[in-house]
Amino acid sequence: MKKMTVIAGNCILENIENSLETAGFLCEQSKRFNFNLIYKSSFKKDNRSSCDFFCGPKIQESIDIFKEIKEKFSLKILSDFHNLYEFDSGIINYIDVLQLPAYLCMQTELTLKMAKIQKEINIKKGQFLHPEDVKNIINKFIWAGNNNISITERGTCFGYRDLVVDPRSFYVLKSFGYPVFFDVGHSIRKYGIPSANLKLGGEKQYVNILSSSAIACKIDGLFVEVHPNPPCALCDAATQLSFSEFENLLETVVPIWEAVYA
Repeated sequence: MKKMTVIAGNCILENIENSLETAGFLCEQSKRFNFNLIYKSSFKKDNRSSCDFFCGPKIQESIDIFKEIKEKFSLKILSDFHNLYEFDSGIINYIDVLQLPAYLCMQTELTLKMAKIQKEINIKKGQFLHPEDVKNIINKFIWAGNNNISITERGTCFGYRDLVVDPRSFYVLKSFGYPVFFDVGHSIRKYGIPSANLKLGGEKQYVNILSSSAIACKIDGLFVEVHPNPPCALCDAATQLSFSEFENLLETVVPIWEAVYA
């Protein structure tokens, strides 16, 4: 039976303690629930709504954290890149999957630079894009000689502050012939409301039902942000899952995965 892949980790690197605790927990869960694990964490968040909000540690601290995660757990690591100069910082040596951010997914220069590094690519579908338009992004990577691609759906802007997940999107994205993941955490964010607002910044009550629906559409896995203490997280506090919430999610979706892929 096909194994589920889960891309999971802290929203952003905060400190070595949180990163190692989360990575260790996720490794345990990957063995318990028999899924392939890719550890994710941003070393920088370049789209915060205020200059006063945490954007990430210094680059050398981020390198040290990723290096220790690799040495201790031998995990494949995913992180997003926002600027061309970041590829020359040395952090690229510890990242296995380069993520094209949703807000920047139409930036051609960034896309081509990423493609030419010849590592795995994860395209985050912009919340402003129709799924069919993702084909244009894929074509840029192929033009640059890299078709080692996956695509992640994270909802589409609709109305006031809502991100809506349309199951037709999974069908369209799968038709391109690449693995498709569902980013449930960012799909439940209330667009434009600071994530530090625990009451209004997200709707975690929908995590399990949206994830279950996506798996029923035969996606290839989930993209989930997990934190030891979400209310104290420095980014996406309203939508990162606690360890117990993550376990509950897996207890819900693994039987559905097994039924779909039996």
